[in-house]
Amino acid sequence: MIRRMLVLLLACLPAIATAGSKIIATGGVTTIEGNAGGGIVPWAVINGYASSDEWALTTFASRVGVNDFSLQSGGVALSLDNKWELSYARQRFALESIGGSLSQDIFSVKYHLAGELLYTSIPQVSVGVQHKRNLDFDLPGAVGAASDNGTDVYLAASKVLFHQIAGRNLLLNGTLRASKANQTGLLGFGSAENNSYQLLFEGSAAVLLNYNLALGVEFKQKPDNLAFAAEQHWRDVFVAWFINKNVSLTGAYVDLGNIAGQGSQTGYYLALEATW
Repeated sequence: MIRRMLVLLLACLPAIATAGSKIIATGGVTTIEGNAGGGIVPWAVINGYASSDEWALTTFASRVGVNDFSLQSGGVALSLDNKWELSYARQRFALESIGGSLSQDIFSVKYHLAGELLYTSIPQVSVGVQHKRNLDFDLPGAVGAASDNGTDVYLAASKVLFHQIAGRNLLLNGTLRASKANQTGLLGFGSAENNSYQLLFEGSAAVLLNYNLALGVEFKQKPDNLAFAAEQHWRDVFVAWFINKNVSLTGAYVDLGNIAGQGSQTGYYLALEATW
């Protein structure tokens, strides 16, 4: 599926050059959902280092390991003209303690509406749409999910503030998301009792220790639709190392709260990203 998607996308690019004019680290890293941002929060930035009249291709693989579960994500993103970001991600959620797994596909588009991360007084603002399709709906359906697919819409604003903390630059991001996804869609979407969209806040803050190393925190508000188990908000503390414009490595401590009745899910996040 990824190969077919790449062939179709690349066939549309004869008039646009591949290059990397943007400053290192300004494309962020790739989230578990396939969008440019931190590990769990999409930012307003566009993936890769393509500026005007350029394109970039990014691939990623990540793993989250907590007490009773693991989540593997991988995918590809195409960035055009520093305006558009098109991405695909596949997630596999392993139920380590009880056996079995859940998977979903995520198809996303992001559009850069206004502003710039670095060069304007207003922040960079982007709108994004994620269409998610759960591939293993028997368990989500059994615990009360209303649907095996759903669409999230988010509005994100990102800005780098210069010389804020001990002379270091500070990146701030705020994202508003409309969603009815249970555990980001891995447990389906909505429920018989609550099948309405909820407006959720997600935020990130990162100190750029130098030109290619960032230390940050993230918060992701979650809906709570399923009666069988409370869904809690997610948090992480991350370090992102932008080795060069082609490769980045991210590690984090994550706190995912209670998941499917299993308490205190804490552990690690690791991600590797390659950009052309």
